[in-house]
Amino acid sequence: MNRLREHLTDGLLILAIVVSFTWLLLLLVGAVPQHAFGHLLAGSFGSWSKFARVLNVWIPLTLCSLGLLYAFRAGLWNIGVEGQMVLGAIAATGVLRLGTESLYPQGYLVLAVVAGMGCGGLWALLSGWLKTRGGVHEIFAGLGLNFVALGLVLWLIFGPWKRAGIASMSGTQPFPADLWFPGLEGWRVSPFALALVICTILATVWMLNHSRFGLRLKAVGHNPKAVQLYGVAPNRYLLYAILISGALAGLAGSLQVSDIYHRLIPSISSGYGYLGLLVVMLANFRLLPIPFIALFFSALNVGSIQLPMMMQLDSSLSGVIQGACVMSALLVFGLRRRKQSSQR
Repeated sequence: MNRLREHLTDGLLILAIVVSFTWLLLLLVGAVPQHAFGHLLAGSFGSWSKFARVLNVWIPLTLCSLGLLYAFRAGLWNIGVEGQMVLGAIAATGVLRLGTESLYPQGYLVLAVVAGMGCGGLWALLSGWLKTRGGVHEIFAGLGLNFVALGLVLWLIFGPWKRAGIASMSGTQPFPADLWFPGLEGWRVSPFALALVICTILATVWMLNHSRFGLRLKAVGHNPKAVQLYGVAPNRYLLYAILISGALAGLAGSLQVSDIYHRLIPSISSGYGYLGLLVVMLANFRLLPIPFIALFFSALNVGSIQLPMMMQLDSSLSGVIQGACVMSALLVFGLRRRKQSSQR
């Protein structure tokens, strides 16, 4: 009960700091804070179609954030999640291009998801191999592989997979409608994609909190040298963690292709990998707050589109709020830890 009270107090304090900071910032630029917050809210939850756009952001952002949690639990900083998402999108595109004339489009959609997860996981595993075998820090390996992945997607769009007769920043040729994830009438988000995310959340809860694998992963993250005394190979679990992290990022990339854009575009990752880092840090590396924080960040991204149209404010305000959330959280969590250590 005391732990729940502490989390609630921390959350309210973070919210108060962020609202105060944003309020002051809006006043400094001559905007009315109430109107800005109102437009953010209406732009994300004002109608079902707007909320559907929020869910379309929430799906890949939550998957990337859950994947990052596995890496963080093992003590890894998987900065390469952007590249892993891109590789998942590339793999899914390759499969769906093969299925253009298929009589069994559902089978190709399943293969696209599996291929996306596989390629995302293998791309992440390369970063883990460089760390465990070559001594390259995963941050530097991940950043380098991100640039390679972005270069690869541009080469494919302007080279082998370019539209007939043109090379366009709008991406590859759109897939036929039967190679899209099916949805319900009036929905702009696939219930199958939502179901995949919910299943992933439940599986992550079990794996990290109720399985021997999760316990060993946590032990490796806390003290990789000590776990060797209990017969646990830390490098193996580091590779497991980053493999799962990359697979979930690859799943997010495959859904971007098959459910959101229906083609491969240069900015297919949409920065969700880096944004996922902020989500996990704001959640204080805990699982349960992640879906809700991801929903909040998704609403900010979608709702901020209203600001230039309604108030002549730049939509980057959402990024300012997201950054303020993380900085406030780091401040509050740091003060909490200092207080606890002084009481011991």
